[in-house]
Amino acid sequence: MAGSLPFRKVLITGGAGFVGANLALLLRRDFPDVTVAVFDNLKRRGSELNLPRLKRAGVSFQHGDIRCREDVDDWPAFDLLIDCSAEPSVQAGANGSVLPVLQNNLTGSLHCLEAARRNQAAFLFLSTSRVYPIDRINGLSFHEQDMRFAWTAEESITGFSQRGIAEDFPLHGPRSLYGASKLATELVLQEYAYLFRMPVLINRCGVLAGPWQMGKVDQGVVTLWVTRHIFGRPLQYIGFGGQGKQVRDMLHVEDLFDLVVRQMGDLSRWDGRVYNVGGSHEVSASLRELTEICQEVTGNRITITSQAATSPLDVRIYLTDNSRVERDFNWLPVNSVRAIVEDIHAWVREHEAQLRPLFT
Repeated sequence: MAGSLPFRKVLITGGAGFVGANLALLLRRDFPDVTVAVFDNLKRRGSELNLPRLKRAGVSFQHGDIRCREDVDDWPAFDLLIDCSAEPSVQAGANGSVLPVLQNNLTGSLHCLEAARRNQAAFLFLSTSRVYPIDRINGLSFHEQDMRFAWTAEESITGFSQRGIAEDFPLHGPRSLYGASKLATELVLQEYAYLFRMPVLINRCGVLAGPWQMGKVDQGVVTLWVTRHIFGRPLQYIGFGGQGKQVRDMLHVEDLFDLVVRQMGDLSRWDGRVYNVGGSHEVSASLRELTEICQEVTGNRITITSQAATSPLDVRIYLTDNSRVERDFNWLPVNSVRAIVEDIHAWVREHEAQLRPLFT
């Protein structure tokens, strides 16, 4: 990728995780004159596998926790902070203490914000589509097709069309503790942008996927589906009648990187602005459709059972309306669902001995 960036020292929190590590490595690959440092508590199993990759690329690593202000105060100087750190599960806090998700996603991000203010740095925040209320999304009219649920027709609801959910979709209503903690951070970020003239940009991401994601039942569904097919482990269609017809759009992490680079090159829009970022209808699949693609790519069939009961935190359909980010940055995702599955499959096969204990 040609060109230069207005930032010389980039710090990425959650930088040993799936998104953070990929962004760090791609930045070093395409912009070798940019210094990249990452910060991570290595809590998520498998994140330690990224440390040798980061070291080889010349990315410096610092171990610590954003919930600990002393750790954050020890950061090196930077002019851009990309906040990828999060407790990413929508189920977080539903069965147990709510403090970890709130301390990580809200308190931790506030520590990051203050560090960015001290450094007079810009702040790129990776938020989530889960800020949108569950009941409002599930209340949209839909019909059932052979392989998926689909929205029926356009309704007179602000922020909704057949393209998907846009940034001005109504925000009133429950959304999960995970979504609430992310939305609260968004609001504080916008105040920092206003009061302190801090350059701030917010990306509300849908399902992110690609190689080096350690997928689990509650987060990283594409990797979970691919690895279960590779290693012959069972899966389950959960909720909405147990048919596997619920739909998500998906975004390859390299498509996210392409957008981030375009955003880094245009600081005129860093005023607390929010962008919905996802695969849109064109890069979407139901679980049934994802199963079919995984069968074709891996050549394997596995046992898939059903559980009809639906979690109160689940949504039937989520598709991103990318209109704003397409218009402002001339950006579109290029990787199809099949391409995402093929990339994950190739990664697992290449590192099978190392990854098998994590997925079996």
